[in-house]
Amino acid sequence: MTTPVPPPYGGYPPPYDPYGYPRPRPTNGMAIASLICAFVFAPLGIIFGHISLSQIKRTGEEGHGLAVAGLVISYLITVGTIVVMAAVVWFTIAVARHLEDESRYYPDVTAAPMTPDGGLPDFDPPPNVGASCAYPATTEPASKPNRAPRSGRVPTDPAQVSASMSTNRGDIGIQLDNGKAPCTVNSFASLAQQGYFDGTTCHRLTTSPQLGVLQCGDPSGTGTGGPGYRFANEYPTNQYRLSDPALKTPVMYPRGTLAMANAGSGTNGSQFFCVYADSMLPPTYTAFGTIDATGLATLDKVAAAGVDGAGEDGKPAMGVTIESVRLD
Repeated sequence: MTTPVPPPYGGYPPPYDPYGYPRPRPTNGMAIASLICAFVFAPLGIIFGHISLSQIKRTGEEGHGLAVAGLVISYLITVGTIVVMAAVVWFTIAVARHLEDESRYYPDVTAAPMTPDGGLPDFDPPPNVGASCAYPATTEPASKPNRAPRSGRVPTDPAQVSASMSTNRGDIGIQLDNGKAPCTVNSFASLAQQGYFDGTTCHRLTTSPQLGVLQCGDPSGTGTGGPGYRFANEYPTNQYRLSDPALKTPVMYPRGTLAMANAGSGTNGSQFFCVYADSMLPPTYTAFGTIDATGLATLDKVAAAGVDGAGEDGKPAMGVTIESVRLD
């Protein structure tokens, strides 16, 4: 009988060490790669993480915690990146739409418009006048219930639309300039037909040498109300480039002009003003009609009574209430 010869010292066969303990299991390489890629390129970290979990399950290797950490971090970074990119895209689209809305009615003029005697510029019809009227909602609710006018293309024919505004101080006949400001006339006519102006007061009168207007169209009577939607400027603003410094230079709005009040370009709503004396204003207020002689006589009477409590700007001393606005 042959006595088995033990292997030489240090030559114990695997997987045993000299003391009889199993050798430690190796760490899965894909798990390490998953954690590293989580901070370098998260989608690759997700792929490596799933591969490593599959390998660890099959081979029994170490690294399960590393793989899970790599997956979690990779998913968080990937989702966060998607959210940020979506927000950037949304913001870019919102800005583009805002710029488009603001510039829709501004033609690519090559020279400063002609302003006869410092007054409103000659009308050079933009190629898209009336082609795409838009009335997006505002964050402020409507001061009086109404339906926004139809959007899209509106007719520019007839060029003039007759209307009459009855007040407790007398009638004011007006000609709406549909050929020059069809989107504005479309809104004004829509509100008039819905009775939006009926029973409202004219909340502001100015009597300075530079500005003589009676402002109306706010059912709240505060000067801050509106219809719950807004729309872009038209003539004379659309005769200038958006970057033209002349947009900040006052021009003369002649006596008898009917124009929109606003709080900045593209914020037109329901408020309008009747010019009873030549007034100097930047060309950023849409002129959309004219007032007849009877109407100017009514305005002169109101202006002569002055501002309540004296001064040159405030509530008219002779209160004016619009009883109705009707299209003829």
